[in-house]
Amino acid sequence: MNNRTTSRAGVPLLADEEMHSARIFADYQHATWELHHIPWDSFQADLVKPEHIIFAKGAIIGESNVVAATHGLLNEFGMDYDFSQFTCIWGYQEIQHHLAFQTWLQLAGHSIEHRTIASMREAYPPGVTRAATLATNVICEVLATHAYKCVARSMEEPVLAEILRKASGDEARHAREFVHYTAQQLADRPEELVSVFETLYIYMGTTRDLYRHPVSRFKGDLPELAGHETIDEMFAYFAEVDEDGTEWAKCCEQLFKYFSTITGYPLTKMADVRRAIVDESLKAEAAVG
Repeated sequence: MNNRTTSRAGVPLLADEEMHSARIFADYQHATWELHHIPWDSFQADLVKPEHIIFAKGAIIGESNVVAATHGLLNEFGMDYDFSQFTCIWGYQEIQHHLAFQTWLQLAGHSIEHRTIASMREAYPPGVTRAATLATNVICEVLATHAYKCVARSMEEPVLAEILRKASGDEARHAREFVHYTAQQLADRPEELVSVFETLYIYMGTTRDLYRHPVSRFKGDLPELAGHETIDEMFAYFAEVDEDGTEWAKCCEQLFKYFSTITGYPLTKMADVRRAIVDESLKAEAAVG
């Protein structure tokens, strides 16, 4: 845990060691951005391509999921004030991403019907375990970080490029905090460890699902999204831009590092994850027997 007595901005930090979210809040205020920091006046319509519109619409659908996700996390972790406070901080920043992409899309002369956005509102049910829920969010944030970063490098339209850079930085910070809370959950409930490995394998363990985000699995088949761009189109464009797979490789490397930190297992490939699942399952069976 961070032992600083002041934040990066020099704000005195609470001495409450159980209030990690207070440190996050102080640090995020130093690193955060607001909509007025985006150079909206620099928008260049002539640099907008049809695929950028599709990408932005997919990003909006993905980011509009934040209300449902915040609701679900607050319900599932209702007993945990510290994490619930972090959830509110996280949710605020994700809402800003949604609104920034919406504003850019409007500048580009396009829009998304409110009913389509509203279809993402339904809250998620609780996860298999709380640790699995948190681990899923680690994956979501890391995937978004690399997708935004990669597309930003290729983006000639300056306003969308800046939104992507700023959103990518936020997602990277979010991932680190979800790692913290996942590790904390496992320290309290070590029996949930196998569910964390299973979560990583479910979302990242098959080659046919490369460049796919967990939100797609949960809400990709909503009837309101039929015929509409979704987060799948956003990640399809990420795959197109990442021609040689360099950014995807970095993404997977980051996930293995984070899940190694969380679980204490050295993970560098999916075979390691499969072995860990077997190992932990056998341990659980032996404990019961």
